[in-house]
Amino acid sequence: MEREAQLVDQRLKMYEELTSANGISGFEEPVRQVMRKYLEPLCDEIISDNLGSIAGIKKGQAGGPRIMLAGHLDEVGWMVTQITDKGFLKIQPVGGWWSQVMLAQRVKVLTRKGELIGVVGSKPPHILTQEERNKVVQIKDMFIDIGASSKEEAQEWGVRPGDPIVPYCDFHVMPNPKILMNKAWDNRAGCAVAIMVLEELKGQDHPNEVYAVGTVQEEVGLRGATTMANTIEPDIAFALDVGLATDVPGGDGQVEGKMGAGPLIMIYDASMVPHRGLRDLVIDTAEELEIPIQFQAMAGGGTDAGRIHIQGRGVPSLAVGFATRYIHSHAALIHRDDMENAAKLLAAVIKKLDAETVARLKNNLS
Repeated sequence: MEREAQLVDQRLKMYEELTSANGISGFEEPVRQVMRKYLEPLCDEIISDNLGSIAGIKKGQAGGPRIMLAGHLDEVGWMVTQITDKGFLKIQPVGGWWSQVMLAQRVKVLTRKGELIGVVGSKPPHILTQEERNKVVQIKDMFIDIGASSKEEAQEWGVRPGDPIVPYCDFHVMPNPKILMNKAWDNRAGCAVAIMVLEELKGQDHPNEVYAVGTVQEEVGLRGATTMANTIEPDIAFALDVGLATDVPGGDGQVEGKMGAGPLIMIYDASMVPHRGLRDLVIDTAEELEIPIQFQAMAGGGTDAGRIHIQGRGVPSLAVGFATRYIHSHAALIHRDDMENAAKLLAAVIKKLDAETVARLKNNLS
């Protein structure tokens, strides 16, 4: 019991460090260092690609099937594109943003001289016409206010076009201690689960080589997934990513996704139809272990598996997720049981993925 309690506390610290690290697409170095810190004690080797993705390798049976667990390091944010004469910052979204979640939110501008706190501003509502009030403010009409009085002052503070901007939020354990709030659960949750799978496999035999991966630039086109799949050449792949939590007012009945009700098995998205045999192996294993699971299908969107599964001659792949509220916003909520059950489930599946089973999956044999 004492060891279990210690593990719970260690994981909570890891969740906080991963989600608090700043790293929009193309600027993932701070979170990459956090992931490396947690991978090193669990891995035989750490590798990277030339874009900055990272993988920790745990060798069960050397030369066995290569199993890729891909979470993505990057979070959605913005980039400075222009400093106006009056010191306001014009921005370019990096990743998908719904404009309605942005206004009046605090942000951090990451400059060469350090962090600057700013707020997302727009034309004051008091001077809007009624017609303008009824329209959604477009991101192109928003700006970041860092309190500068001129372009020169903003430049003195270190601001340059191309600087990354991240949402501002503090890690918070909610009154239900299983529910955690912070920015960037999309997709530091997947990175955390990749690490936790290695924890689950520590000291245990498995007939394969496991690659726990943090990819870069997923939010802008699954780019790190492409280069890392080329680097690893996996036999089997799992994308570990957040899914939609629809257990909110107005969300019921859209798609299945309740926080705390188990990991999500993605049965369809715009980037991939999952491998049927691998899907069934995961479902059967969940039933054996009595781990609750949910199923989700989305007409749009996708995960790193969308790019990994079409590498080489094809890689049997599946996306496993965790119902998360308010993704692509400043503050998201997630249930830690979903992440930890996903890690237990995937560790058990990996133990079954010997050379014979993988060959059968590749040949689409039941």
